This record gives sequence, C-alpha cells and structure tokens, in this order.
Amino acid sequence: MLNLFNTLTRRTEPFVPIEPGRVRLYVCGMTVYDRCHLGHGRMLVNFDVLYRWLRASGYAVTYVRNITDIDDKIIERAAQNGEPIEALTERMILAMQEDLARLWVLPPTHEPRATEHVPGMIRLIEMLIRKGLAYPGRNGDVYYSVRDFPDYGKLSGKSLDDLRAGERVARDEFKRDPLDFVLWKSAKPGEPRWPSPWGEGRPGWHIECSVMSECFLGTHFDIHGGGHDLQFPHHENEIAQSEGAHGHAFVNVWMHNGFLRVNDEKMSKSLGNFFTLADIFEKFHPEVVRFFLLRGHYRSPLNYTDGHLEDARQGLNTLYTVLRDYPTVQGGVPDWTGGAEEAFKNALDDDLNTPEAVAVLFGLAHDAHRGEVGAAQRLRTLAEVLGLLNSAPIEWFQKGAGLTVQAGDEDQERIERLVVQRQAARARKDFATADQIRQALLAEGIVLEDKEGITQWRRS
Repeated sequence: MLNLFNTLTRRTEPFVPIEPGRVRLYVCGMTVYDRCHLGHGRMLVNFDVLYRWLRASGYAVTYVRNITDIDDKIIERAAQNGEPIEALTERMILAMQEDLARLWVLPPTHEPRATEHVPGMIRLIEMLIRKGLAYPGRNGDVYYSVRDFPDYGKLSGKSLDDLRAGERVARDEFKRDPLDFVLWKSAKPGEPRWPSPWGEGRPGWHIECSVMSECFLGTHFDIHGGGHDLQFPHHENEIAQSEGAHGHAFVNVWMHNGFLRVNDEKMSKSLGNFFTLADIFEKFHPEVVRFFLLRGHYRSPLNYTDGHLEDARQGLNTLYTVLRDYPTVQGGVPDWTGGAEEAFKNALDDDLNTPEAVAVLFGLAHDAHRGEVGAAQRLRTLAEVLGLLNSAPIEWFQKGAGLTVQAGDEDQERIERLVVQRQAARARKDFATADQIRQALLAEGIVLEDKEGITQWRRS
C-alpha cells in the first residue's frame, strides 16, 4: 500500500483515496513573471514522480497544476520591462513549458490560468462575506477575517497569538485585525481590473487556488502539493477559504517538498547563486538535472553544487553504459510480484523514496553488466516510471554524455565519415592511418570503441 507523509497530521499514513481507484491531485504551479529556477524544478519533478507512480499503481488520476497569470510581481515586472502583462505571461508560460518538457515533466490533466476563473473567485468571496468570514474594507479591498475561522493554523501549527506577537504581518489601517489577508484588491491606475460587487479590482493570490481546485476536483479532494514555502501562509489560507465556505474538509493529504540550497546557502539573487533551469541546462543535460533531483528524498533538504551535478552525470552515464550493450531493449509493463520490481515498488510506496528506487536501478545495471537475461529490459522499464533513461544510449554518448554539448548535423556527419575512413584503413591493415584518425578524434573529445567488429563513438 502507498504510504505518504501528510503535513496536516505530521505523520506517514496509508493513502486511501476518497473514491476507490481514482485520485484527484492539485499542485500549486508557477507565477509566470520569470523563468523557472531550480527550486521550481525540484517541486515540479517531485510531483511528476507522484503523478507517474499513482498511474503506475493503477489509479485513474486527475492532475491539476495551475498557472498564476495575475499577481503583484507580474504587474511590477511588466512595468519594468515596458511590455503588456499578457505579453510577459505568454512568453513566460511558453518558456516554462519548454523547461518542463526538457525535464520530462508530464503535462497535467488540466492547467488552468487564474485569469480564466475570476467570476468563480468573486462568487466564493461573496459566499465568505455571507458567512461572516470576510468583509469589505473602506478602501475597496475585501479581507478574510482570520479570527473567525477557528481552525486557522492547523496546517502550519502556528497560533494566531504567536503570529501577532511576532509581527509577521504588516499593519493595514483598513483591516479589522493585522492577520487578516486580502481576497480582492481594488483597482489601481494602470493595473488589470474586473468588475465586482465591491468595485473594479483583481483577486488576491490565495483565493485563486481555492477556486481553481474546486472547479476541476470538487470541494473535497485527495492530495494537494507544493513547495515547503507555500505551507504558510498560502496553503493555510486556502484551507481557511475553502473549509470556511463549504463547512467540510478541503483536502485529505497535504504534501510539501523540502528546501533547495546552493553551495549550502539559500538560493538568492543578492548572493549571486540564483540559477534558472535554463542556466543549468547550458552546462548539464536536463536528464542529469532530473536524476540529481531524484537522488534526494523529496522531503529532505537538497544542496546543489556543480560537483553534485557532475556526480549525477557520472551515475547516469553508468546506467547508459550498460544499456549501450542492449541497443534494442525497450521498456514494458513491470511485474511487481518479486525481485527488483518488488523492491522498487516498496521504495516508492514508502513516501516516494526515490533514492532507494534509484539504488534498485543500479542493482539491475550490475545484473545486466554480468549478462543476466532480461535485466537490461527490467532496468529500462523501471527507469521509465521515474522518467529516466529517455534517450537511445548511443545518441546519449554522441551528444555529450550528460553535458550540454549538442553536436550539429554537419559535425556528426563529419565524425561518422572519419569513423568510416578509419574502418576502411583497418580493413586494408593501414593501422598507422587508423590510429591517426583515432587520436585526432580523441583530441576533440571523441572516443572510439571497437566491439565485435563494430565501431561506436561517444563524447568523453
């Protein structure tokens, strides 16, 4: 049985879906004002593995991952760039989709945009006002009355008194309580706006996910995920909005991945250690990045260094090296009843223990290297569950072996011609010429490997 750590209960529990055989999953996606950074990549890869594993376990999964395309940061960035908000968000959405496709992150079932659901947000705010959980301010904003929701803080474990004592929230003269948060923002000059009962304005950030999740998954669903930084206040506020409005449980299982650090420091532009996925892809193949992310447990802190990426590259190359001897092997449907497959299943059923699952892959690689029948095919099959070993082995090594060294068509054709010339020289026993070609290619970082009368080449 699948067991998942539930942030709400603070323990690992057997996962039992609300509806047998079906899972409804919501993950907070990107606010599209900039390129995805490595922390975003970690979160999205982790929940991609959850999505893949639920499906591999036989569940029908409805996976919703939203896009926030209206937000203070978006408005500010568009103004800085001197471009329309819609142009910025469309450009960033396309860039995000490109980055995620390169990481082999599967598209969700639904990918709603916040701007498509403003009428639903207005209806939910009206419901909260009728229930006495929200109120319009004199400035045209609408606020959620935190102290009128008795369960506020149950996800994060924070008490209202502790929050207020710590002065965690900026004071606002229009709020009844400093802890109240905004549901609707009155329009400011030059900002996007929609009509509402409280005047023209736009939604606050937290209300978006309550409405989009309800639209596609209903008012009570199985799993809600996101990064650890969203636990408070975003997810806490989602609970207050949705449970306050509907009077019953919102989500059964809350999942949050751990923080990512860079060279043992918090990733920050001010520290000069802020890396977008596009930055990293210039040095390392996206599959190396995915492999690096999966070698750490999703709830544990993860430290990024170039050395750790290089170690991940070498590990992935080990798996591809084994598969190079089995060029026609394809994945299939796993048999979970014993051996490596059972160990792999037990690892992922144990709160998505991807490090243990990856260890199983290396065990199968060892068996395949010793010539065990079927081990290479089983390796490929299980790797597919994790979104790994997606390339043909020879292509992997010819295109950089995990470094982003993409050979152009002309360069590849030149190398292939030299390989043919060397084979011809060897056939006529002109070993001096054959060795000259080998050494010339080696100087370019091209390694030739002769096996059973066939020569293959790869980049070192």
